[in-house]
Amino acid sequence: MSQHSTPALSWYESTARQRIEGLLDARSFVEFIGPEQRKMSPHLPMFDLPESFDDGIVIGRGKLEGKEIFVAAQEGKFMGGAFGEVHGAKLLGLVQAAERHKRDLVICFDTGGVRLQEANAGEVAIAEIMRAIVHARLAGVQVVGLLGGRAGCYGGGSLIAGCCSALAISEHGRLSVSGPEVIETNHGVEEFDSKDRAFVWRTMGGKHRYLIGAVDGYAEDAIPAFRDAAISALGAPTALTLDTLRSEQARLEQRLKRFGALTDGTQVWKALGIDDPQAIPSLPTDEFVALANGVRENTHGAR
Repeated sequence: MSQHSTPALSWYESTARQRIEGLLDARSFVEFIGPEQRKMSPHLPMFDLPESFDDGIVIGRGKLEGKEIFVAAQEGKFMGGAFGEVHGAKLLGLVQAAERHKRDLVICFDTGGVRLQEANAGEVAIAEIMRAIVHARLAGVQVVGLLGGRAGCYGGGSLIAGCCSALAISEHGRLSVSGPEVIETNHGVEEFDSKDRAFVWRTMGGKHRYLIGAVDGYAEDAIPAFRDAAISALGAPTALTLDTLRSEQARLEQRLKRFGALTDGTQVWKALGIDDPQAIPSLPTDEFVALANGVRENTHGAR
């Protein structure tokens, strides 16, 4: 565990600014386009919805273990961290700046996807951010995603996460293209009961995602633990090449073949060779990581 003066606050319970403050070296954060500039969504007032002075995302630069990086943190407590025009433009500009200045980037995801009220602008932003991350990685920039917020990482946010160099997640984190309510709405409660919280976490939660190799690191629900996870990920750079993409595609095909007929996380864990899959949700972090590292699928960046 790195030495850091910030108390061990829960990552899940913390705000975007608290996460950044605890993630970076003390007093090193410089915010870009802060609340004092009042860059708010131009679309929300017509729906009589409240606005936020930072539009639900905090961006800037700071130091991590003395190294200058860029950082972004979504505020899941504002509209579920959803992407709109300004929110997306701030993250896009930061990714482009990371490429231009050759500085690594850490993104603290906490999002349900795109705002319905700004759907077109949000979808365009998602596509542009994905392209910008690919360009940044090709230029040698590492883009690390941290997942453990209240809103999870869904929709377009999960697509952006899939473009990252590495991902770290906590037990509270959730990662999926479609959220539980979306699946239930489109395919019925028989397909996916969004109110079954245990089932949601067995399907989309941090432990499951770590076991199947969909993320690269697993962290305790504490800000210092996520700081350590970010340092570790940035210290193990990964290249983006054609061979990487081919490896990802092959691994996704293998995952579908191996687990495609299974309907619950416990079945997947059993298939991985875990003798008592029912015990996985209750295992403390150290015990879970020790067990998982002995059976989990190797990561090749395939999300």
